[in-house]
Amino acid sequence: MSVPLAPAFTYRTVDAGGVAINTATAGDGPPVLLLHGYPQTHLIWHLVAPAIAEEHTVVLADLRGYGDSGKPAPTSDAEYAKRAMAHDQLLVMRGLGFDRFAVVGHDRGARVGHRLALDEPASVTGLAVLDIVPTRHTFRHADAAFALGYYHWFFLAAGNGIPERLIGGDPEFWIRARMGARHSGGAAFDEDAVREYVRCFSDPAAISASCADYRAAASIDLTHDDEDFDAGRRVDCPLLALWGESSFVGRSYDVLSVWRDYAKDVRGAALPSDHYLPEEAPGAVIAALRPFLADLTW
Repeated sequence: MSVPLAPAFTYRTVDAGGVAINTATAGDGPPVLLLHGYPQTHLIWHLVAPAIAEEHTVVLADLRGYGDSGKPAPTSDAEYAKRAMAHDQLLVMRGLGFDRFAVVGHDRGARVGHRLALDEPASVTGLAVLDIVPTRHTFRHADAAFALGYYHWFFLAAGNGIPERLIGGDPEFWIRARMGARHSGGAAFDEDAVREYVRCFSDPAAISASCADYRAAASIDLTHDDEDFDAGRRVDCPLLALWGESSFVGRSYDVLSVWRDYAKDVRGAALPSDHYLPEEAPGAVIAALRPFLADLTW
């Protein structure tokens, strides 16, 4: 199978405290960690990463439970808390020799990046979040439109093995249906990338892990987020928010206003896309990331 990632990227598996994290690295310069969302892998960045690697050392990583990374069996909400997933990525970057780095995350990866910036402010020089507002805000302001637009949050968090059994019956249908429903007029998905998403997600352990990810978001992650918010902790580093002008996020929230309740230095813009900005509008993502990353203090 042809994987659409530039040949300059070198793959290696990094041991993150007992969890094997699949990574691909290229470039030279200040380090940038790129994190994917659901239901994808590091390949969501295949059109963006080579351009960023022209000025930076780029590290692509599969989150715990996704892609070709390790998938610990979820025995509690803690295994897939964003705190645990963020700590994986901190250990990855340290294992690769980087104590300070920027983080760019889409979807679930942006939530992991948000937690990483809160838990390890000395390590994160800048944070870019693509097509999200904070998990705490979404749940605290949930309404009928959110429940319908983000129904998968509630479906995936259901217990008793329900989503695992239903998705496991036809994982390819689930992935293509989810992605197709959140794409609007931008570049088409690369079929080789989609096949890789299907390959990785067809592993029952990946389905189980991803459901655990969403269960953690509705439980332990909210506890951590409330604790930080109530204590006055906010993201210290510069934060760039990018969102799709056609996405649910773009239609439903004043994105910059929301993030200014959670971070001290916020800027950003809507891009001509729906949810999957790195694949639908890669040129616009690159154009927004380059000056943001160039202005960071490393």
